[in-house]
Amino acid sequence: MRRPAARYGVVMLLCTLVAYIFDQLTKWWVVATMTEGQVTPVLPPLLTWRFIRNPGAAFSIGTDYTWVFTIIMVVVATAIVLQVRKVASWGWSIALGLVLGGALGNLTDRLFREPSFGQGHVVDFIALPNFAIFNIADSAVVSGVGLICLLTLRGIGMDGKRSTEGETAETSTAGSATDDVPPGTRGEGTDDDGR
Repeated sequence: MRRPAARYGVVMLLCTLVAYIFDQLTKWWVVATMTEGQVTPVLPPLLTWRFIRNPGAAFSIGTDYTWVFTIIMVVVATAIVLQVRKVASWGWSIALGLVLGGALGNLTDRLFREPSFGQGHVVDFIALPNFAIFNIADSAVVSGVGLICLLTLRGIGMDGKRSTEGETAETSTAGSATDDVPPGTRGEGTDDDGR
């Protein structure tokens, strides 16, 4: 018996809320307890908190086009919400929930943080050696996208079905039909004497 589609929507909503709330709480904590540019060792030399405000995308790309990233995040969030009814897979529910939660987390910064509405700078603080400084929302988006790639590579669609099931069945049926043909009759012609 197929599980009600509502269950997948609930899982997706819970993942969205967890990612969004965790992201916003950590950003609130950083802004309240650190000064911009401050570096706090956590697990040196592997992990430090480094408070910056990022006007661009990942790796500080496009710092002069903050409003473009705001529009992109609105489009991404809307597209994911429109897919909710099609989801019938636990993996896809979790993946889309993480991506949506992360997108909404950074979108909140773009809309409501300084310097202006729609062009706010995103709070980043997680610093690893030789890597970009990021936040929980970025982690959620990357984790969600990674899971989507894994599901896609395994051939699992949003409806929970494997895309290769039909092809495998057809191949198996064709193979069985060929195996049932008696030897000496596979594509071989015979003459009038039956040879």
